[in-house]
Amino acid sequence: MKQLVFENPRIQDKVTVLEHPGQTNGTHLLLEVELKPGGGNALHYHTSFTEEFIPVSGILGVCLGDKKRHLLPGETAMVGIGERHFFFNDTKENIRFRVKISPAHDGFLQALQIAYGLAGDGLTNGKGIPKKIDHLAVLTQLSDTRVTGMLSLISGLLLRRAKKLDGLKRQLIETYCRV
Repeated sequence: MKQLVFENPRIQDKVTVLEHPGQTNGTHLLLEVELKPGGGNALHYHTSFTEEFIPVSGILGVCLGDKKRHLLPGETAMVGIGERHFFFNDTKENIRFRVKISPAHDGFLQALQIAYGLAGDGLTNGKGIPKKIDHLAVLTQLSDTRVTGMLSLISGLLLRRAKKLDGLKRQLIETYCRV
């Protein structure tokens, strides 16, 4: 199988799929991320899979709950189901790290491809967030990503909205998903 690589022109990071769920009998999904200085994501959690962060080059910042850590190649950080976390690059160099999602989650991979495709088509803001609320609802549902704090109220509304958007979800998958 040809390696799947996609880039987000808005936030300027790159994701390479190293092991697809079909290749691992659904045990895991393995991604490699190249993250620019200042890059990262917001505090969130997942309800159906764990994540393991594995630095390849550079210093990867991770926050698990309220504890920030800086990981070097050879170190790892495990994120349990429901555990609040985010990752970041607070260095002046690009970093590369792997993310192992267990069990594999096809929707997460689809959500990444859709989010990056929307960014490529100019349909997201400068932080890569979809401009259309229905796109955001579908991505929230597909990725099993829940935000925290005040934004958690919005997550619930987005998940309820997504239940009514099966046609849009199919369209986005057909348009942007290559696997």
